[in-house]
Amino acid sequence: MALFNFDYKERPLASPIEFAGRLLGNLMFALVIIAIALAGGMAGYYYLVGGMTWIDAFLNAAMILGGMGPVDPVTTDTGKLFAGGYALFSGLLFVALAGVVLAPVLHRVLHALHVDDDEKS
Repeated sequence: MALFNFDYKERPLASPIEFAGRLLGNLMFALVIIAIALAGGMAGYYYLVGGMTWIDAFLNAAMILGGMGPVDPVTTDTGKLFAGGYALFSGLLFVALAGVVLAPVLHRVLHALHVDDDEKS
């Protein structure tokens, strides 16, 4: 079960178990990247924004990463620069990871459309 391991046109369609394994692998990869991004956001809010506890840093980082926006106001220039950069990063990360998670599904659909039928040969 390797990440981004897809079939060639000449191979038959993957079994449902193999497909589920690929989907799960990509989902686990995305969750690890999200955890790393959340940890980085927490550290940034804790150290750069200032005056936040770890739980407040978690809340703000999670809300930005989830696309909801910050909870606590940011008053320092350094904190504002970090919050803006983290928001841009989070938005782009969402788009990229949506592609990673959906790639096996889209590949399976395209592969199913191009698999040679046994009746034609």
